[in-house]
Amino acid sequence: MRTQVAIIGAGPAGLLLGALLGKAGIDNVIVERASAAHVLSRIRAGVLEQGTVDLLRSVGCGARLDREGLVHEGIDLAFGDMLHRIDLRRHSGGRSVTVYGQTEVTHDLMEARTTGGHTTIYEAADVAVHDVGTAPFVTLAKDGTEIRLDCDFIAGCDGFHGVSRQSIPADAMHAFERIYPFGWLGLMADVPPANDELIYARHPRGFALCSMRSPTRSRYYVQVDSSERVDDWSDTRFWDELRRRLPEAAAARISIGPSIEKSVAALRSFVAEPLRFGRLFLCGDAAHIVPPTGAKGLNLAASDVHYLFEGLREFYKDASEAGLDAYSARALARVWKAERFSWWMTSTLHRFPDQGEFGERLQLAELDYLTHSDAAMSVLAENYVGLPF
Repeated sequence: MRTQVAIIGAGPAGLLLGALLGKAGIDNVIVERASAAHVLSRIRAGVLEQGTVDLLRSVGCGARLDREGLVHEGIDLAFGDMLHRIDLRRHSGGRSVTVYGQTEVTHDLMEARTTGGHTTIYEAADVAVHDVGTAPFVTLAKDGTEIRLDCDFIAGCDGFHGVSRQSIPADAMHAFERIYPFGWLGLMADVPPANDELIYARHPRGFALCSMRSPTRSRYYVQVDSSERVDDWSDTRFWDELRRRLPEAAAARISIGPSIEKSVAALRSFVAEPLRFGRLFLCGDAAHIVPPTGAKGLNLAASDVHYLFEGLREFYKDASEAGLDAYSARALARVWKAERFSWWMTSTLHRFPDQGEFGERLQLAELDYLTHSDAAMSVLAENYVGLPF
């Protein structure tokens, strides 16, 4: 087989890149080790920046998003038994975010790819990349048959544990990483959300987040020690702990129901540099991880895809490699700003084992300043709705 761009990974990053390339008439094949059903079963983030929404609309995946997505013009910060609303639209020049689950984004992109007739190879085994410095190709096994996929470029969109980044020699890449000493225990339930907008809560017992996927499906999180096991948390224990960490008025609005999904997610910050090795380019979680506090993971993947697509389009349209040569620097400039914001939100809202009373007072002073300063609220809002691509 031959294609112009081989994309490894059929998550949102790979599917969005494939959709943009297909619309521009650039042939591409996606290779995914899991089944389509497994990809769709992954439950991830659900807050989309305006830039991500615009990209989805540009590839014909905006109809259901516009119909079912929940536009949020603000967020609430909870501390000191009070809710403090940050008006995102007012403090960001009229922008907002849209709550629309990553599973729904993936579903829409998969459907569009099928309709467009583009090739995706699911359940590909033994995926490997070769000769990325000269004439790249991908090998894989499908239903017992060995397949070689020759291409001009490879886009590694296969996540943190994927083969793409692992194929780059260790001495050609530098990794920056911070592991946090806690995780998020998340619970999803088919109950109405406690609030019209997200609540980010700082509490002496630890962080909590009230989110949603729809008017009838809620997603909640509580900070737990990184060693905690899901099996040790009954639904009742979770609901009790969540309500302890919220202001009384917000806790009273929590609707309780059986969980339909429950999991513990570790928190880390990670960046690989550079994002290009020969004709192999890294996108999304293959290149970087952010704590979920700032809702940047999926949105950073979208901005990576935007920059890489621009470079590939310029290569095929104008026979210029300038955009591809600039990809890593352009993407990383935005990545590090998002890493800073996610680290700041995490540091401000979570309880750290060694922070002590001094650290707690600093957190409260930071939040008090933030909620009383237009300048500080503008900084938060500008970053939360998403910096320009």
